[in-house]
Amino acid sequence: MLNRQPVVYLNGTFYTGNKVIRNGQMKVDKDGKILSIGSTEMPQSDLDGAAVVDLKGQTVLPGFIDVHVHGGGGWNLLRGEPEDFAGTARFHASHGTTAFLATTGGAPEAHTAAMLRHARQALEDGQTGGADVIGVHLEGPFLNPLRKGAFEESWLHPPDQGEMDRYIEASGRTIRLITTAPELQGGEAFVRRLAEQGIRVSIGHSDATFEQTSEAVEWGVRHTTHHFNGMRPLHHRDPGVAGAGLMLPSLTTELIADGVHVHPAAVRFLFDVKGAWNVCVITDAVSQAGMPDGEYGDTVVTAGEIYLTGTRTLAGSSSTMLRSLHRVLQYTGRSLENVLPSFTTVPAREAGIDDRKGTLEPGKDADFLILDDKLELRQTFVRGMSVYKTDQMES
Repeated sequence: MLNRQPVVYLNGTFYTGNKVIRNGQMKVDKDGKILSIGSTEMPQSDLDGAAVVDLKGQTVLPGFIDVHVHGGGGWNLLRGEPEDFAGTARFHASHGTTAFLATTGGAPEAHTAAMLRHARQALEDGQTGGADVIGVHLEGPFLNPLRKGAFEESWLHPPDQGEMDRYIEASGRTIRLITTAPELQGGEAFVRRLAEQGIRVSIGHSDATFEQTSEAVEWGVRHTTHHFNGMRPLHHRDPGVAGAGLMLPSLTTELIADGVHVHPAAVRFLFDVKGAWNVCVITDAVSQAGMPDGEYGDTVVTAGEIYLTGTRTLAGSSSTMLRSLHRVLQYTGRSLENVLPSFTTVPAREAGIDDRKGTLEPGKDADFLILDDKLELRQTFVRGMSVYKTDQMES
């Protein structure tokens, strides 16, 4: 992905992730990196040889980063075919995501390993035509059947380091985040070894007590998977994983902000307790995201909500990052600047890519969004290249 020439964007309101720059300008080099950003008028020498885009006051945000996504738009990362990665990347780019962790599900080892090899190839190719594949989130199979959610119970089992090593090899060491239930047999050694390898360890699909969760934090757990969902809930005599995530400052909490998985009042509560710098908004989107209501094999979509057929068990989400932003703003009453880190800086940190993505700063990838005054998406850029544009966006 290379630009043919540098591009200067003028007269925009830039939310860099650290501050807001009004009537600002940003220069992107031909290789898709940010050269400069600020409020000072650029000298003519910076404009020479560059294409100039007048943003006319529109809003520019860092691209959203989704560390938990299984598919979307009919594309299924769990199927693991190359076209599923490109299709998922295009679908989510059209909703503001510029980078994501391809997320597995519980499946037989051979199937998971094949998916990991395809994810590795998609990352190495780097030509999805949409959002960047930045690595893998391994969700399962080392989960507690008592909190299995929509997973097939027969696929779940305690940690197996040999199996994990095979997954790491298949992925080309691109696994950046793993969800596990550390209370299972062998959990301590498993967590400690992964943390030593630099893999972010998340507690999820777990029936751990508050005390067990606290121990797991000492071993190296730093993240919770889709907080409140698939975990021992908060009770005043048994705070569980949910309570530990709220109370322990070392834990960053994922959040599906679709108003279904987590009640709007609980969304507000999580932001009030943890603050935006410790909330990581995700979609947990599956292939049916963006698809019409109806039956899809063993799942059914009803009013955008996805359930296992014949049950009230949620089977992933149909949410997008942009829709989640609108809902978080509505549910919390907070400002855009206040909640933005949960969509950009925090997921970049959790995925270990904050040295190159997550904020608009010189030297980082030019991953950014142009939005109108209603915060509706007009254009998505990944490494300086436009990968999505609405019909209303001027050329």
